[in-house]
Amino acid sequence: MEGMYYFYVLELKSSSRKRFYFGYTSDLKRRFLEHAKGKVITTKDKNPELVYYEAYGDKYSALAREKSVKSSGSVYNGLMKRLKLR
Repeated sequence: MEGMYYFYVLELKSSSRKRFYFGYTSDLKRRFLEHAKGKVITTKDKNPELVYYEAYGDKYSALAREKSVKSSGSVYNGLMKRLKLR
């Protein structure tokens, strides 16, 4: 049996404009700590804040959600509007 997988959104606080990082993981707490401690190159020194996550029952659904947000402007804009981050 597979565990839970998560799609997540980080807001990167070191920029003057709002910037976001999207990812997926099977261990949200561990992955966020990696971001917060500067162990992830793309978010290092950017003071990330977890602003949103969704839980999925399988890896492929979480990965598909991440890819859809990254590749579709309408999906991205819909998520940002729903979260009131844009």
